[in-house]
Amino acid sequence: MELNGVAALVTGGASGLGAGTARELAAAGAQVVIADLNMDAGQALANEIGGVFVATDVSDENQVRAAVAAAVATGRPLRVAVACAGIAWAARTVDRSGAPHDLDSYQKVIQVNLIGTFNLLRLAAAAMAETDPVGEDGERGVIVTTASAAGIEGQIGQIAYSASKGGVIGMTLPAARDLAAIGVRVNTIAPGILETPIYGEGEGAEEFKRRLVAPVPFPKRLGTAGEFAKLARALMENSYINADVVRIDGGLRLPPK
Repeated sequence: MELNGVAALVTGGASGLGAGTARELAAAGAQVVIADLNMDAGQALANEIGGVFVATDVSDENQVRAAVAAAVATGRPLRVAVACAGIAWAARTVDRSGAPHDLDSYQKVIQVNLIGTFNLLRLAAAAMAETDPVGEDGERGVIVTTASAAGIEGQIGQIAYSASKGGVIGMTLPAARDLAAIGVRVNTIAPGILETPIYGEGEGAEEFKRRLVAPVPFPKRLGTAGEFAKLARALMENSYINADVVRIDGGLRLPPK
């Protein structure tokens, strides 16, 4: 997929992996629409890269429809959608006091991470289907979703998060098969431990990240949003990569805790 001159929609695009991807796409010549709940950061990034910001809760159908409509309204064909919006949660299925996992928090994680991803996938693909096919392959678009190594090797306390990210992995192949008829590809990135705002700031956060890095074989550090973005771009630009789940984790396989 040629990125120069297309519209690209990035959910969770105001910070972290989404912001890195938005910058990478803008550098490639795409008109980027940033969909995020963080209005200040989202608008600031849109101003920086010459993009468009749309306040968006990915679990809300109408808000994602509005974000897709904003991408279409740029006047460039919507050919790229990247799902980076997500939240984390940690709780045991039954905690040490014998209390069961809170159901509301489990549902919230599933609603944002899994249903929010599907919400973008289905609505963006429908808009891509309205565009003219391009190139020898007749491609109309490409969608990149974000899972996690935790969706494969869930750790203690990650049952909600792992279920949501495992669900994203699970939808990759059937979505790609469903959308093949309209020339839309679907790939998923499963990050290990990447530098994002999810870990917080300050000395406590830095110490926590140092512990996280310990089991990473090489390079022994957190991955960066820029490295994620370059991988996402490669999955977009190489049209023969389809229905794949690609890890970016420095060789990490998550231990139980």
